[in-house]
Amino acid sequence: MSDENDKPTAPAPAERVTVPEGMESVLPEDAPRILLPLFEGPLDLLLYLIKRERIDIHDLPIAPITRQYMEYLDVMQELSLDVAGEFMVMAATLIHIKSKMLVPIEPTEAEGDEEHVDPREELVRRLLEFQRYKDAAGVLHQQAQIRAAQWTRPDTVLPSFDEAGEEMLEAGLYDLISAFKELLDRRKALIAHEVEGEGPSVEQRMEDLLAMIKEGESLEFMQLFQSLQTKGAMIVTFLALLELIRLKRVKVYQRGMFGAIRVFRPVGPPEGAPRLAV
Repeated sequence: MSDENDKPTAPAPAERVTVPEGMESVLPEDAPRILLPLFEGPLDLLLYLIKRERIDIHDLPIAPITRQYMEYLDVMQELSLDVAGEFMVMAATLIHIKSKMLVPIEPTEAEGDEEHVDPREELVRRLLEFQRYKDAAGVLHQQAQIRAAQWTRPDTVLPSFDEAGEEMLEAGLYDLISAFKELLDRRKALIAHEVEGEGPSVEQRMEDLLAMIKEGESLEFMQLFQSLQTKGAMIVTFLALLELIRLKRVKVYQRGMFGAIRVFRPVGPPEGAPRLAV
């Protein structure tokens, strides 16, 4: 039986970004703090990294997985994602496991009657249990999508875009964060010498993105950031993209698991979606 704390919980209402005392934010005043949705907590991030790196979940290489987890945590904090609480607890857990694995086993302990306990054992158990919950929820979500497809409005159907015949998968939050992290890594030299000024608001960038992507068409994720010269502008644009996804004004897909991401704009706004200027 799993611990109650391992079960994912529903997100809290969105709130504005608060900057710790003594720190300066590059984000505009209207930038929302993005609260992570169901199944997108620290265990899900770890599972994402394990699958991305094709790691055996029963033999976790703690040092590299801890390093990658902390790198993603840094990016998520810069994006003003809600990474307090359980994300920080998991970071501390990984660091603790890493430190315990660096301690050599005493010969007397190895020869004793008691079997040596792997410091990773409890974490592996939690990951496997969480994976079962996630798989079960995935089946329910797939069934709901099949039912919804029978009632799809004709003007919101996405165009066919997979010319290579590869399977197209809906991209998740961590796929988007991974793509954004890759973008920052590519532009590291430019970002290191940038001078931040007052940039556009999140709402303005939402309108800019809708102007870039015509109805019924799509763009590669990286194309959305080509003309941007500062890290602040990139962050605001990414937050604007997340908000458009939340409002169902755009959808994001990728060719196969961990493939390149494309951003699609359906024909016509979804029912009940608030209208923007574009």
